[in-house]
Amino acid sequence: MKRQLHLNLFIHSRGHHEASWRHPASSPLALTDIRYYQDLAQRAEAGLFDSIFLADQLALGNDAAQAPRTWLEPVTVLAAVAVATKRIGLIATCSTTYTEPFNLARQFGSLDHISNGRVGWNIVTSWLATAADNYGGAGQLSHADRYARAEEYMAVVSALWDSWAEDAVLDDRAGGRYAKPDRIRPIDHKGECYQVAGPLNLPRTPQGRPVFVQAGSSDTGRQFAARHAEAVFTAHLEKGTARAFYADLKSLVTAQGRSPDHVLILPGLSAMIGSTEAEAQRLARDTEDLSDPEVGRKRLSGRFGGHDFSHLPLDRPLSPEDFPEPSSVEAARSRTEVIVGLVRRERPTLRQLLGTLAGARGHFTFAGTPEQVADLIEDWFTNGAADGFNIMPPLLPSMLDVFSAEVVPLLQRRGLFRTAYAGTTLREHYGLPWPASRFDHVALQQA
Repeated sequence: MKRQLHLNLFIHSRGHHEASWRHPASSPLALTDIRYYQDLAQRAEAGLFDSIFLADQLALGNDAAQAPRTWLEPVTVLAAVAVATKRIGLIATCSTTYTEPFNLARQFGSLDHISNGRVGWNIVTSWLATAADNYGGAGQLSHADRYARAEEYMAVVSALWDSWAEDAVLDDRAGGRYAKPDRIRPIDHKGECYQVAGPLNLPRTPQGRPVFVQAGSSDTGRQFAARHAEAVFTAHLEKGTARAFYADLKSLVTAQGRSPDHVLILPGLSAMIGSTEAEAQRLARDTEDLSDPEVGRKRLSGRFGGHDFSHLPLDRPLSPEDFPEPSSVEAARSRTEVIVGLVRRERPTLRQLLGTLAGARGHFTFAGTPEQVADLIEDWFTNGAADGFNIMPPLLPSMLDVFSAEVVPLLQRRGLFRTAYAGTTLREHYGLPWPASRFDHVALQQA
């Protein structure tokens, strides 16, 4: 079978451009109106997207006065979206640092049941320094400590999802037996960070467990992804770095004894699409004119763990020395590396850098015709840079609609993208194997 690309819709604010909320082409619905998310998911499902994705952060940003985001808690949102859709995969972010493993295992297990097997978990260790103040105030864990904690976390939630055998539920009304007690076992985990008895108070889910998604691209994040991830969201500002990342991560996956085909790499792509290249560029300029560089300056500070950039003039060329060393940043280290790499290559002014980041926060932005967008996707897909894309429309729903109506048919005619869903679960959409139940394996180890 010919290799097929994968498309995820990343839902963020009224679009991924930071000024999208002001644009007349963006949705008039409030960002707290569940119909907004249900409608976008239905549109993406009509376009045969593999999945939708909701990110999350656990603190209010310092730019809230002028930069609305996605305010509703994503796990709650996906429960409502699940009953408004039938096929499309549903992915949400949840933190390993600030969520108890039992709670997360139960929530995502419930979502997988509610959606009949369409759920994925975007695993994050929470990079915002301000999030720590909302969870005990003891200060932010270091980058290394967050990932070490996440390793134990993965062991706990995986054991919880495996604590019911696939054949545990009988639902035998005539015989009066609902479940086989010998097919449900505690996990009795006692580790450095967690003590969890188990079992989960929920039967094994339709997919066995959620699809594991991850977005960290630092060295530590790549190693974590190689061990656990089944899909990886990543940010690149040029094809060259995307190809290098793709090759490196696939080799790390292979070194872990896993098939590289079972870890999909999906770079972000934010495309402003017009009937002509000139029209697309005009749409991009019109949107950029609505942005505020001081909002961008605040967001840049957050990316670098609260570093103060207020002294930098807007129109002086930048140098890497204007930024903290990425390895010293305890926030989202991979994104800081992308930003400093851009500064090193192109020496933009702060105004130019903020304009670049305003489009999609360090993901690849593009303005062109449907044919040009399809050409870009095919080029990256066929030349070792991507297994598909995390589509990040700058304006929602308008640019999603244009992408589905104009770009998707081109990809289909080129034999690159599905013309109908072949399955009903996210695993089937992504072409991933079913995780084998470890119930009997673990039981034998414990005997």
